[in-house]
Amino acid sequence: MTYEIVYDEKAIETLEGLPKETRKRIFDKCSSAKENPHRFFKRLEGREDYRLKVGDYRVIANIDDNLRQVGVTLIDHRKRVYKRLGR
Repeated sequence: MTYEIVYDEKAIETLEGLPKETRKRIFDKCSSAKENPHRFFKRLEGREDYRLKVGDYRVIANIDDNLRQVGVTLIDHRKRVYKRLGR
């Protein structure tokens, strides 16, 4: 059974500001994780959320196995994303 990918408003705003090719790569990679998100997303150490690498960008998400939902909360360049998480 597939998981549903749900994008937070901040994640959508970030996607809209990215070049079209980068936006497509991120969207395609997230879509490919629908079947088994735990295969693609890795848990962040000391946190409840997960990260997905897409080139120089990182997708931060929460995975809810009960609802079978991946909630994308943050997308940013690898240089900034962890600072924005408050690490």
